[in-house]
Amino acid sequence: MSRIVIVGGGHAGGQAAARLRQNGYEGEVLLIGEEPFPPYQRPPLSKQYLAGEMPVERVFLRPEAFYADKSIDLRLGTRVARIDRAEKQVTLASGEAISYEKLLLATGGRARTLSLPGADHRAVHYLRGISDVDAIRAKVSAGARLVIVGGGYIGLEVASVAAKLGVEVTVLEMEPRVLARVTSERMSAYYEALHRGRSVNIVTGARASAFKDLGDAVAVECADGQSFEAEITIIGAGIVPNVELVQEAGLECDNGIIVDERCQTSDPDIYAAGDCTNHPNALLGRRLRLESVPNAMEQARVAADNLCGMHAEYAALPWFWSDQYELKLQMAGFSSGADEEIVRGEPEANAFAVFYLQAGQIIAVESVNSARDFMAARKLIELGKTVDARQLADVDTPLQSLL
Repeated sequence: MSRIVIVGGGHAGGQAAARLRQNGYEGEVLLIGEEPFPPYQRPPLSKQYLAGEMPVERVFLRPEAFYADKSIDLRLGTRVARIDRAEKQVTLASGEAISYEKLLLATGGRARTLSLPGADHRAVHYLRGISDVDAIRAKVSAGARLVIVGGGYIGLEVASVAAKLGVEVTVLEMEPRVLARVTSERMSAYYEALHRGRSVNIVTGARASAFKDLGDAVAVECADGQSFEAEITIIGAGIVPNVELVQEAGLECDNGIIVDERCQTSDPDIYAAGDCTNHPNALLGRRLRLESVPNAMEQARVAADNLCGMHAEYAALPWFWSDQYELKLQMAGFSSGADEEIVRGEPEANAFAVFYLQAGQIIAVESVNSARDFMAARKLIELGKTVDARQLADVDTPLQSLL
């Protein structure tokens, strides 16, 4: 019987396994994951799960019984040590060799670590998986001091949860503004003001240089001489794609595993999906690597379809979201290259959208608590529509009418 092996138990791996069965694939499906949990969602980890509002079972992508019902073999807490492309085998850390007809790599990424003095202190944490959050949650309580190194999505989401729990929160961001890598200056300024208004101490231009041991706490020392004491420190410095196994196997890599629009690697029997891939995007006309749940899920569907002999191509518009306090930030496209910004709605009322235009065409949107405008804007971007800026700004003009 034929066998498809999936390496990686995250969003992409779990979605691909389910999709194979949805497509009617009758061969063996083996999913190998390093963590002891079935495929689960990462977004709730820094939000509802950290806040204690969601039990671990609800974090899972699907109930554990689903995999048994669909004859999907889960090998959890298991690491793949080697890929032998010539023999079409993966070798586990235990030494067991498993053959495959086709292989799907959904290896994702790992937290970027800081090689700084004291970074191995027990009060210093990273937030990437369920076990990380379990360790952090045990220490996050009213009156505690928390320093977050990194003002990206994860850092600010954790800050919003901790602030609501009565924790004294400081966010250190080495760039001149928070969310510098992912949002516009306008939106960065909005979120900085939002967090400061909720008693979060935002410090920009602050580069951590060391973690001084204070027993059960640390002092996060910065290059400019500032120091911030905390019982718990969380480092949110982004992720690094897990490509070492793939590089050792001789597959083409460059800031991720190189795949084509069908999610196929340089080996015709090996596909890849998710945060670990460097893929072409037809809508944007360039290659990129995305750390995005929608991207991981869509690539997994495309890869699974092609593994089943279909002809599917990935051409989705990149989009992202972040939940902070009672606000939902949604973004689509990339605003670089825009020559005009249009604001629709009232930022002061925490319900608005910002459209980024290039020669009259929307190339990106950022919205706060404005889901309907966001969905319409996504369609406008995908269609490449040229729009009237005055109509975009007019809240009385339904964006659906511009489609």
